[in-house]
Amino acid sequence: MPSLKIHRNDTVKVLRGSDRGKTGRVLRVFPDEGTVLVEHVRVVKKTVSSKRGQRTKGGIAEQESPINVSNVVLICPNCGPARATTKLEGDFRVRICKNCGQNLPTKK
Repeated sequence: MPSLKIHRNDTVKVLRGSDRGKTGRVLRVFPDEGTVLVEHVRVVKKTVSSKRGQRTKGGIAEQESPINVSNVVLICPNCGPARATTKLEGDFRVRICKNCGQNLPTKK
């Protein structure tokens, strides 16, 4: 599978699904599955059992669930929601916004 143009800590907007229109920060990227984990998007409830030696409390916890990368769009800091492309500059591959042509920041 080709590399994704969405990286960790990018801001994205959800295009499809019940959370349509929400924006959030990418917490984790799963390139093999083609999914991303977005903060406060597609929150599901999960039962958690208490661990005896770790002092964790059991109950129902909420956590984010992965969303398909085709259902989100990258938000450019200059022009808003836009697609991204890559370009070689020297030995490095740089992400570029398709609308304004500016380099997209990479937060590592």
